Amino acid sequence: MKTFIIILTFLTLFGGCSTKNAFFGFDMDKEQELSASSLQSSKIVSKDGKISGIFSLIYLNEVYPETFNKNEHFFVFMFIKESKELYDPKNPKDIDMRLKLNSKLPLKVEKLPKENRFSKLVNTKNDWNQYYLVTFEQSDTINLTLDDNASSSRVIKYKKE
Repeated sequence: MKTFIIILTFLTLFGGCSTKNAFFGFDMDKEQELSASSLQSSKIVSKDGKISGIFSLIYLNEVYPETFNKNEHFFVFMFIKESKELYDPKNPKDIDMRLKLNSKLPLKVEKLPKENRFSKLVNTKNDWNQYYLVTFEQSDTINLTLDDNASSSRVIKYKKE
């Protein structure tokens, strides 16, 4: 019992000296906080039920409302096992993955480098991800899907305020 009290005393003394707590690593600016709440991801599943990739997106209209307000803008990053690109209306190919907003194709797709202006919003920067800025027409509802002829994702929904 005496040993237990001595150990408990030392643990209390040294535990109270800590300058860091559970929240010390969560210093985020406003944009990072908004992007964390806006970030959504989905698996890309082939027709035979195998996972062929994952994609994530951030609704930029919520993060930067003063800059992105005329259309619907998304920062998209994805990993696909097979070598595929995101469908670009300027250079369409049948094999590309198609991101659709309410079953409509995007107005503009811009492929971004690994280090880009939205990199600070997420901590997942790697060589195997592909990064895009995707623009759609303005819409009252936001239901996004990513698909091609062989696979698809679940529907990702955002609530507009």
